[in-house]
Amino acid sequence: MARLPTYFVSHGGGPWPWIPNMRQMLASLEVSLARMPAEIGTVPKAICMISGHWEADSFAVMTSPAPGMLYDYGGFPPETYKILYPAPGAPQIAQRTADLIAAAGLPVSLDAKRGFDHGTFAPAYVMYPKADVPIYQVSLQHGYDPAAHFALGRALAPLRDEGVLIVGSGLSYHNLRLFGPGAKVPSAAFDAWLDDAMAKTGKARTQALMNWESAPYARTCHAQEDHLVPLFAALGAAEDEVAVRVYHDTNVFGGVTASSYKIG
Repeated sequence: MARLPTYFVSHGGGPWPWIPNMRQMLASLEVSLARMPAEIGTVPKAICMISGHWEADSFAVMTSPAPGMLYDYGGFPPETYKILYPAPGAPQIAQRTADLIAAAGLPVSLDAKRGFDHGTFAPAYVMYPKADVPIYQVSLQHGYDPAAHFALGRALAPLRDEGVLIVGSGLSYHNLRLFGPGAKVPSAAFDAWLDDAMAKTGKARTQALMNWESAPYARTCHAQEDHLVPLFAALGAAEDEVAVRVYHDTNVFGGVTASSYKIG
């Protein structure tokens, strides 16, 4: 099987594919996610999703053969708390993943109870609406240490040759207190820096992202970097390969510039 690329996707807001006005606003994001199966060119054995909505003391790995749903959002219509995305889990691949993380000397644990959060099921629904590709999640680690999350990606890299699609799911801009027109300048500046950094390869790109706090408006765009850190894992798993921007919007949520990338 050919080596699969990795992705960092800006996953949108809450259960957006099930909310007509949000889906319209995020139409170009939907196009980019729906295009991924064709870009990949094969059906993955499983998707390893690293979502900005799950963090733990160690790198936790979801092992359920049939993960449930985690409605980790508030203020949305009642029907969005009944959404089902019944993709199977991938317990054997999850165990292989945990073994790789442990072999890299990183802290790891197994979680048989965790369900899909919206950082996973919202983009996955657009990518594979039939829910017919196994999915499991790997958590972030508390503290968001960039080096640890690049190391996580390096540990997961062999999965790319084993038919597993590695997706870091976050948002290139994530400040819930600054959407609308006030987000326009900071998000555009940070996004331009990010695109310049992503145009680099190898150690230069890694170093640029390790120093992300030096980017313009870095802490305005990511007061807490939970939605940026999944990018580090996606890059670590394809550290020497070229990144291509596959989604770019300059006016979502009333003024936010956001991007997604394919690496490899």
